[in-house]
Amino acid sequence: MQTLGKKIEEKPWIGWVVFIITIIVVFLAGLFTYSIVERRTEAQFVFQPATDLDPYEPRLEEWGRAFPRQFNTYNRMSDTTYVSPTLGAPKEDLLEKNPNMVILFAGYAFSVDYNLARGHYYSVTDVHETLRTGAPMEPDEGPMPATCWTCKSADIPRLMADLGPDEFYSHTWAEMGPEVVNPIGCVNCHDAETMELRISQPALIEAFERRGRDITQATHQEMRSLTCAQCHVEYYFGQNNRLIFPWDQGLQAAEVEEYKDAIEFADWIHPLSRAPMIKAQHPDYEIYEKGIHAQRGVSCADCHMPFKTEGGVKYTDHQVQNPLNNISNACQTCHRQSEAELTRNVVSRHQDVQQVRDRLENALVKAHLEAEFAWNEGASEEQMAPVLQNIRSGQWRWDYGAASHGGPFHAPQEMMKIFGTGLDYAQEARVELARILAQLGHTGEVPLPDVSTKERAQAYLGIDLEQRQREKDEFLRTVVPEWLQEADERYSRWDAGESSPSGS
Repeated sequence: MQTLGKKIEEKPWIGWVVFIITIIVVFLAGLFTYSIVERRTEAQFVFQPATDLDPYEPRLEEWGRAFPRQFNTYNRMSDTTYVSPTLGAPKEDLLEKNPNMVILFAGYAFSVDYNLARGHYYSVTDVHETLRTGAPMEPDEGPMPATCWTCKSADIPRLMADLGPDEFYSHTWAEMGPEVVNPIGCVNCHDAETMELRISQPALIEAFERRGRDITQATHQEMRSLTCAQCHVEYYFGQNNRLIFPWDQGLQAAEVEEYKDAIEFADWIHPLSRAPMIKAQHPDYEIYEKGIHAQRGVSCADCHMPFKTEGGVKYTDHQVQNPLNNISNACQTCHRQSEAELTRNVVSRHQDVQQVRDRLENALVKAHLEAEFAWNEGASEEQMAPVLQNIRSGQWRWDYGAASHGGPFHAPQEMMKIFGTGLDYAQEARVELARILAQLGHTGEVPLPDVSTKERAQAYLGIDLEQRQREKDEFLRTVVPEWLQEADERYSRWDAGESSPSGS
């Protein structure tokens, strides 16, 4: 067999071919090596801020100068046009969509105005605009304490550090209006120096401490959910409007109810049934914890803020959104099914849970109205006591599930259990009401008012929506611009070096 050297001697052109191929291979290998080095260098420097960030800098634009990729994806949350088969992002009147909630929340601000939240980008704007916050024309006016701002703004870590939690909670919502103008942002979840995930919400730290846990020992993967659990949880306002997560007995609906029963807590007294009610907030983390994804170590951010790759940089997509709008990154990194099949799986779980929720909801509305009728017929407090407890327990479970975001997907079995148990309580209340009414001499059907639309339900409760909207419009026209102007003046002082977000 001839050697390559002999072949080249006989056919010199072969040498040239080998030479050219060698040159091409070396050239391509060089390009490949250069690309690797370049990408590694890019990744090394991408997380080194171009500017020094104050530890409590609330302005997204300032963080965006150092982290443009994350900033740009965050800003995509301004687009709320996506509507999933289960829940949308646009502003939507939930009372118009579901008038039952007007009766269920009678006597509480949610019976007046309840819109679908549009996400982090609009967190401050939506709070300004909702009728629930009233129309305070002076700092000491309005129905809400400053605690209502706690989960709505990147200004909160700064204010908590400056005032301390107790003093912050002691103020009114309107007093903090000029201070709270930036939506939920980077500083809520990140340390400005190291960019590590951090907990800025005292209530979460305190809840862990009461359960004998040190949240500083949480892993990075756990933090990718715990940063969300700073806000996406059940809570209530304690003494002096202190924000408290009621997890002392556990995170399940029944355990939280046991905790609140023990301290005889009620958010309000229902004006129709006179039941002492508990308002669930948004127990997203608690329900997620009961689901298969949490059990398998999947975090909130894995699905709602999945990783992206740009050039040689892998980073977290800060467009916090419904995973159904980003299935390839959010779901198909683990699941190999098609987008259509994965969507069908999610929708079917929602539909199954919704059927039980609707039955519970209808039973509760009737229970409130029938209880009102029983009171008017002369029922005694002793007779009504077990009815009111059952209404309280049934609606607590309805609200615990209804107020959660994505609960039917996060933990469908847990949601079925919550709504199913709630339905038992609601039906027991109605059975007991029938017995009471029979004792009072009424054995026929209870005449129920027509509350089939938002307008009719609110009219039945005597809610003057037009007057409240006029007051809110005036507040938005006169007061909010003053708050924003005061904030701009504060930024000018920061930028001029006269002061800083951290107060130094």
